[in-house]
Amino acid sequence: MSNDFSEALDFRHACKIFDESKKISEEDIRFILEAGRKSPSSFGMEAWKFLVISNDVLKAKLRPFCWNQVQITSCSHLVVVLAGIESVKPEFGVVKKRFSRRDMPQEKLDFYLNLYAKHLAKTLSSDENIYAWTSKQTYIAAANMMSAAAMIGIDSCPIEGFEKEKVEEVLDLDIKKYQLSMLLPFGYRLNEQSTQLRLPFEEVIEFIK
Repeated sequence: MSNDFSEALDFRHACKIFDESKKISEEDIRFILEAGRKSPSSFGMEAWKFLVISNDVLKAKLRPFCWNQVQITSCSHLVVVLAGIESVKPEFGVVKKRFSRRDMPQEKLDFYLNLYAKHLAKTLSSDENIYAWTSKQTYIAAANMMSAAAMIGIDSCPIEGFEKEKVEEVLDLDIKKYQLSMLLPFGYRLNEQSTQLRLPFEEVIEFIK
């Protein structure tokens, strides 16, 4: 299994153009999305949502606001990764619901709710700060989805190059609830993968004894 995962890491690259004639099966896209859904998040809040777009017309509408990158329209499925805003605010009740999924006495629940509010006081003070916190967590889910895709021979390309407000407008997002974090196209490569360039292990890793 470790060899399989290593091979997947070698396979994965930022695919610059997908083969438009090849489409991902429903079974495979669900496998990829499950990797995102099951990803870890701070305090277990799961402050994210994944919009899955296979509609060519909608992808074409989004492309001009994504630096006109061809991946947006050539991919089989475009996953729009959203960062939760409203759901992490204690006053809306979702935080309590998330903690309550664990069977615990009221005293312990109150302890966690108080700890959450105190620890995140500055973070929760503005939507801008919340977005910085929750958007950062979506990258965990995105990485898991890309790795899961690579395990089954499907390509991806994480995209940060976009006009956030314009994309949110096209998608008619309620930005009080969710804001755009990143775009994640999936599909099958049209061209051979370029050589993967990475810093050597010794330069990146330091063991402290």
